[in-house]
Amino acid sequence: MNSKPEYSLSTRSGADGPLSGIQVIDLSAYIAGPYGCTLLADQGADVIKIEPPTGDNMRKYPTTLEAEHRGFLGINRSKRGLVLDLKSQEGHEILMKLVKKADILVHNFRPGVPERLGIDFETLNLINPRLIYCVVTGYGETGPLKNKAGFDQVLQAMSGICSMQGIRGKTPEIVNGSVVDYYAAALISGGASSALYERERSGLGQYVGVSLLRSALTMQSARLVWAEGEPANIGRDFRSGGITGIHPAKEGYLYLSANTPHFWKALCNKVGLPDLAASERYDSIRKRAEHAAEIVPLLQAALMNKTAIEWETLFGNDVPCAAARQIEDVFNHEQVVAEDMMTTFEHPLVGTYQGMTRAIKFGRTPGPKPFAAPVFGQHSDAVLEQLGFTELQRTKLRNDSVVK
Repeated sequence: MNSKPEYSLSTRSGADGPLSGIQVIDLSAYIAGPYGCTLLADQGADVIKIEPPTGDNMRKYPTTLEAEHRGFLGINRSKRGLVLDLKSQEGHEILMKLVKKADILVHNFRPGVPERLGIDFETLNLINPRLIYCVVTGYGETGPLKNKAGFDQVLQAMSGICSMQGIRGKTPEIVNGSVVDYYAAALISGGASSALYERERSGLGQYVGVSLLRSALTMQSARLVWAEGEPANIGRDFRSGGITGIHPAKEGYLYLSANTPHFWKALCNKVGLPDLAASERYDSIRKRAEHAAEIVPLLQAALMNKTAIEWETLFGNDVPCAAARQIEDVFNHEQVVAEDMMTTFEHPLVGTYQGMTRAIKFGRTPGPKPFAAPVFGQHSDAVLEQLGFTELQRTKLRNDSVVK
């Protein structure tokens, strides 16, 4: 294996993670790139989030949290923040110092911008041949749309997600929650980690490309199958004819999934409809889908006898289900608490807040404790000091608006 350079900027403390000692430069904005870097930080990497003097655009979106943007806090945990003007010569030189020591760099600049800023792959590869250079684009590196700006819901509409979410022939529907962005973030984390693994054998970094289009299509791989001879307008979804889905209860709503014979029988028995389970007319998923118009009204009438929470308790482990909760109910859900998915953060402006810990559980290398997303420019001075800049030099850089 190739040994890692001796220099390090890391200040992470606590238990090691699989990526402890890895240095990441996060030049990206919004969700996909930043959260991909957060997933790396969860695993122990030291991530420096570099924002332009105008800030990450996510900070500017409307939010009900006054002191800081709620989304920015949730997307950028466990990073140090540096504000840097990359358009200035001094700012570019500071970035190059960081690049020499970095393992991964992530950005989502539009095509042509990296070349103008002097941070394209070819340039940085000469400075640090071991650098994993990860780029997040809307549509990829080639093709007629390569220069077009890509956003989560734009790609949802383009890729068929909205049409599949809605009822065929009616208004398409957006899937809220930036699902394409978050899936792209997972691809960034996985792709960068794979490139690190390959670097241990070759000693070389490489370009890693992730696009929102590729993310949106990857999410739908089970639908993206078109056999020869099939018509274009063919049903590509595989929901179970209305039985699997959200149903109203006496109070609230309940999601049910009862596709296997065991779960179907348990569902029928517990709601007081044992004859449905015994009937050969409904003894397969396909048959139940064909006769959903007969089954669903009977099922929903039975569900009106109890609240969604009561049904959830009654079904227990016998019927896969969940009451449709508000997101506020998730923070203190007993399973979330048991899995240590939430923690308390201390933030200079917001104060104390609850938020996610990490997405992956590692038994031997759990990783350091997460910390709050950075205030704008919070760690600029500390990062520059670690790079060797004196207090006088740092003051001049701030006065010249190179850093903040």
